[in-house]
Amino acid sequence: MKLARKRSRILLVDDEPDITILFKIALEDAGFIVHPYNDPLIALSEFKPGYYDLIIVDIKMPSMDGFTLYDELKKEDNKAKICFLTASEMYYEESRKVKHRSLGKDLFIRKPITTEELIERITALISK
Repeated sequence: MKLARKRSRILLVDDEPDITILFKIALEDAGFIVHPYNDPLIALSEFKPGYYDLIIVDIKMPSMDGFTLYDELKKEDNKAKICFLTASEMYYEESRKVKHRSLGKDLFIRKPITTEELIERITALISK
C-alpha cells in the first residue's frame, strides 16, 4: 500500500490579482495547496498559525507592505517560513537595510519569474 505524500500548504499574498491567479494555478498544478489573498489585512485576519508550510508575501502593497505583514505574521507564528516577492530591486535593498537585515537573499523572489523557476524556488524553501 502506497502512502499519500503530504501536500504542502502555501499562503500567497499579493495585491495584484493576475499574480495570485497565475501563481495559484502553477503551484496547484505542481501539487501544492494554495490560499491566495489580494488584501494583506484580510490574509492576516484569516491567518492560521502552524497551518502553512510557506508564506509568500509581496513587498510593495498599498494597505500594508510585505515587511509589516511579515512582522505581524511572525507575532502570530514565530516559526512560519516566509519569503518575499519583489519587482523592485531598489525597494528590496532599502527595506532590508532599515529593519530586516537578517533575512537572506534566498528568501526574495524577483518578479517576473517563470512558473518552472517559481516551483523550483518554492520547493527548495519548503524543504529547508
